[in-house]
Amino acid sequence: MGRVQDKVVVITGAARGQGRSHAVRLAEEGADIIAIDLCRDIGSVGYAMAGGEDTEETVRLVEKTGRRIVTKQADVRDRAALQAAIDEGVAELGRLDVVIANAGICPTGADRPIGAFTETIDVNLSGTFNTVHAALPHLGEGGSVVIVGSIAAFITEHGAAGPMGPGGMGYAYSKHALKHYVNWLAPLLAPSMQRVNAVHPAYVNTAMIQNEDTYRLFRPDLENPTREDAEPAFPMVQAMPIPYVEPVDVSHAITYLASDESRYVTGQHLKVDGGAVVKQGR
Repeated sequence: MGRVQDKVVVITGAARGQGRSHAVRLAEEGADIIAIDLCRDIGSVGYAMAGGEDTEETVRLVEKTGRRIVTKQADVRDRAALQAAIDEGVAELGRLDVVIANAGICPTGADRPIGAFTETIDVNLSGTFNTVHAALPHLGEGGSVVIVGSIAAFITEHGAAGPMGPGGMGYAYSKHALKHYVNWLAPLLAPSMQRVNAVHPAYVNTAMIQNEDTYRLFRPDLENPTREDAEPAFPMVQAMPIPYVEPVDVSHAITYLASDESRYVTGQHLKVDGGAVVKQGR
């Protein structure tokens, strides 16, 4: 316990899923949390986004650990609103040590409009840029930036959209771009003893994959596939015989990168993927 004792961490997409898991895991290790989430639906996304009640549950779980949490509702696509949210959170908690750019969407399906591509890039890529750039002025020596990427950055190439549709291609492109962003930003931050790394999960057991659009990708033979129909096909992605990783598996990696245990680790890409990338020969 205490691996990030008294550090202040800002997390986007913190109301549920991976973001909530990161908030709780870091709080268990002694961090205070600035939790930011949109808390409303996005047009091209077929599954429901987090709501206010989800944020309340994140607050309950963090406070249960005895740590402080402040919540802000902001759209990562809106730089001014995001800047205000981070500034206010830092003012309330007194400092900022770690930035976790976690917010993301993946609206899959061949029937999605081109807006699914552009909205996904706006959230996943521009939203990450906005998060990091708004937070950097608050980071001091030893500050850590952690970007939540995806194995899509390593195994997906450009070309015809196929069953993933424009949204799936936007997701893959955004994660490819973020991989390069880490590589370019790391040497710029290093002279200030600040770090930036990425964690790249395979499928994670959250609403992003637990929805009918994803089930249909794995079971196109069924008109209305269920979770029970699709999950037996999920292990085809990983080398290990698992359907997905759990959010806390990603949180463990993020906790390491947020802590001083990784004080000389920067520009790295940590895959939490059950061997999915090596299975593809990458």
